[in-house]
Amino acid sequence: MLVLLLLHLVAALFAPLLVRWWGPRACYPLALVPAAALGWALTRTPTVRDGGAVVETYHWIGQLDLDVALRMTTLSWLMTLLVGGVGALVLVYCGRYFAPGAVGLPRFVAVLVAFAGAMLGLVLSDDLLLLYVFWELTTVFSYLLIGHSTERRSSRWAAAQALTVTTLGGLAMLLGFLILGGHAGSYRWSEIAAAPLPGGGTLVAAVLLILTGALAKSAIVPFNGWLPVAMAAPTPVSAYLHAAAMVKAGVYLIGLLAPVLADTGPWRPVLLTLGLVTMLAGGWAALRQCDLKLLLAYGTVSQLGLLTVTIGTGSVDAALAGVAMLLAHALFKAALFLVVGIIDHDVGTRDLRELSGLGRRAPALAVVATLAAASMAGVPPLLGFVAKEAVFTALATRPVVLVGLVLGTVLTVAYSIRFLWGAFATRPGTPEAAPEPVPLPMLAPPALLAIAGLVAGPAAAALNGLLDPYAELFGPPHDTLALWHGLTPALGLSVLALAGGAVLHAVRGPLAPALARWKLPFTGNQGYEWATHRFDRLAIEVTGATQRGSLPLYLGTVLLALVLVPGAALLSTSPWRTRIAVWDSPLQLVVGLVIGVAALFAVNARRRLTAMLLVGVTGYGTAMLFVLHGAPDLALTQFLVETATIAVFVLVLRRLPERFSARPLRRSRWARRVLGVAVGVVLAGLALVASGARTAVSVSTAFPALAVAEGHGRNVVNVTLVDIRAWDTMGEIAVLVVAATGVASLIFERSRTGPRPRRVEPATAGHGDRAVWLRGGTTLHERRRSIVFEVVTRLLFHTIVLFSLFLLFSGHNAPGGGFSGGLVASLALAVRYLAGGRYELAEAAPVGAGTVLGAGLAIAVGGGVVSLLTTGTVLASTRVDLPLPGLGGPYLVTSLFFDIGVYLIVVGLMLDILRSLGAEIDRHIEAAGKSDRGLVVDHEGDRR
Repeated sequence: MLVLLLLHLVAALFAPLLVRWWGPRACYPLALVPAAALGWALTRTPTVRDGGAVVETYHWIGQLDLDVALRMTTLSWLMTLLVGGVGALVLVYCGRYFAPGAVGLPRFVAVLVAFAGAMLGLVLSDDLLLLYVFWELTTVFSYLLIGHSTERRSSRWAAAQALTVTTLGGLAMLLGFLILGGHAGSYRWSEIAAAPLPGGGTLVAAVLLILTGALAKSAIVPFNGWLPVAMAAPTPVSAYLHAAAMVKAGVYLIGLLAPVLADTGPWRPVLLTLGLVTMLAGGWAALRQCDLKLLLAYGTVSQLGLLTVTIGTGSVDAALAGVAMLLAHALFKAALFLVVGIIDHDVGTRDLRELSGLGRRAPALAVVATLAAASMAGVPPLLGFVAKEAVFTALATRPVVLVGLVLGTVLTVAYSIRFLWGAFATRPGTPEAAPEPVPLPMLAPPALLAIAGLVAGPAAAALNGLLDPYAELFGPPHDTLALWHGLTPALGLSVLALAGGAVLHAVRGPLAPALARWKLPFTGNQGYEWATHRFDRLAIEVTGATQRGSLPLYLGTVLLALVLVPGAALLSTSPWRTRIAVWDSPLQLVVGLVIGVAALFAVNARRRLTAMLLVGVTGYGTAMLFVLHGAPDLALTQFLVETATIAVFVLVLRRLPERFSARPLRRSRWARRVLGVAVGVVLAGLALVASGARTAVSVSTAFPALAVAEGHGRNVVNVTLVDIRAWDTMGEIAVLVVAATGVASLIFERSRTGPRPRRVEPATAGHGDRAVWLRGGTTLHERRRSIVFEVVTRLLFHTIVLFSLFLLFSGHNAPGGGFSGGLVASLALAVRYLAGGRYELAEAAPVGAGTVLGAGLAIAVGGGVVSLLTTGTVLASTRVDLPLPGLGGPYLVTSLFFDIGVYLIVVGLMLDILRSLGAEIDRHIEAAGKSDRGLVVDHEGDRR
């Protein structure tokens, strides 16, 4: 089974290439993939017929106790036959349905094959969580298939509606699975079904949530609106997804769970009521359609209601009748959709008011359609008749339900006749259609499906033996499938339904006003539009009420909630009453006083630069506390981060007013001070409680030993970052790359690479022999230049860069590492920019920031991949002893490459910030005529 899933994945990946080589003919070899699933299922028929199961289990995610658990029993065997068989025929059909060079065909074929694989995984999954994974994959792939014609708004709208409805239902179903799995103690359905399941309100909630997902997937009221709208998809999609596969997923799930959950309180009332309403509403709507495809779509909704009622009843006879109807419906409805595709392809219209004489011009097509429509109407000896009669027999003890089913069947017969009459009858006054001869690859798939329905009817006894093991899950079978049971009430109801449908079609003329007038107050599509409009309106109202455009208001709201909720809990429970050591050293008190005083002055500062510098003092004070606590690595990082932050603030403040708002904000300032003090007290209390609430041994106690034994380094902090908790670091550097991209996208109007490095000659004539300390400095206005700053920068830049490399290479055993080294190198670049301007920055770093960021991420990820190949573990460190005698046995640790990646990402991030908040804003200022710095402006450099 896993091999089949992988085969679909490989075929989907190579499908675009094959389609580009061979055009639509590539569908023929690709059809062998779902055909392989059909053939494999047929070879397992003896096992299924005997009531056995085919099981495969592969270990997947150990922490979640989640395995790739695959299991095929009778119901999943039947669905595998449908998914594989109909999928293969639809691909063969696509080989002639699409013209060579059709727009988007490579993607369409790939997604169709991928959908077949996802549907196969869905019906074979034994683990509920794995089933949900495939469930959502079918949702995504169906979205892509329905929205194939991206240039049409109706196609995009239909795809979005199908995605929204089925995804929301799937999320509800996932919650139900989680509740059910926790309630039962396992997510493996075979284990849940084999043990007694505790009842209670928890089980009821799980059942309701799961049924929400199943009903949404199978377009049952109130989720029925998305299926007719999805007819915007190409006809092969409708034949596969909306007749044989995707919409059957919900019915399949109901059938899978029914043997265990059918006796749960809400199960039968929900399914029987909504199923009957869906059957009647869909059948009535089908009679009102003039588009053949929409007629079949509403008919599909009606038939899905019938399947939901039958399988959801949860009795042995209803189960047998339900799976027989499941097979019959897939055969006749897929065939009819393919017939409509041929009509649309050859005639150019699906409007039954414009079709005439097609039965005489395409007799073979008319025969195929008649067989399929007769099976849909329940005409003997087709399988549809056998299944419909079994349904009537199974539900004879439920008179209300039976009456509803008979009325729904009358509607089914009526719209089946309407389909044949509309597509193939000759009508006076309407020009006769002149179709091209139907190619065999297009006619053969619906013909095979229609013939299968014809053969399966007389072979009902053999089919009964294959489907009995599923019915036996509900108890000993009482009835059997057969073409002839004698003169039974079920036969009488079948005759009544056929006659009633024929009469209903015969009086279609006088009935037309009633059909136009008698309809639901609103359709499912209108309900969806109303709901989405209300949600949009609610979002606008909520946004207007809460998003006032004031950052202080947002921050104040968050902090106030922090004070009121956790703060109130601290006061009420008093968990902080314990002995507190105020300080370990008097120096800590001094540093704490400095931090407090700086914070108070920062609150009262009127100038932005002053406030920023005072906030920086609090950061440096925090670094000093790290030093006093014996954490040099943290202190070094804090010092560097604080310095880099101040540099960035300076760049930003150039575009902001010098002073804060001059409005009278005395009251609000005091409110902010009080809130700030309250937040500080609450956070201190939370930190105190958290530090004293530990009941288990901290995992970090083992880090020092692991750092030496596994990470081959004595700096626990750095080894933790690049080895023990390397996955965390990987996520953090990925966030840095995303942040850098966001900064660049917000600031840059052009390329993010900035001006190219170039030679800049002195601006003043006669200075050709004078030494230039920084070539970029000559582009600055004289009032902006500082010769001392330029000289010091030239003398110290390379030393700072070397020091950053020292920190990078020594960080495994001493304070430092890639992050600290990258910050030091970044500060060196910042100094070059501040001293010489944006052209000097281009001289110092003649490479794009995106290149540096990409190289760093590639090196970090590549190091993880290499370690996976060499050690079997991602991001694991390996020690390599270097053969250098006389140097004390030096060695290299492979995690150094991961650290180099971190180093480059930090440098790239800072380079991006300097070029966006620095160089690019400089250019904006110059372009606006608001700067006095540019006596020499290299416009050619800008354009480059």
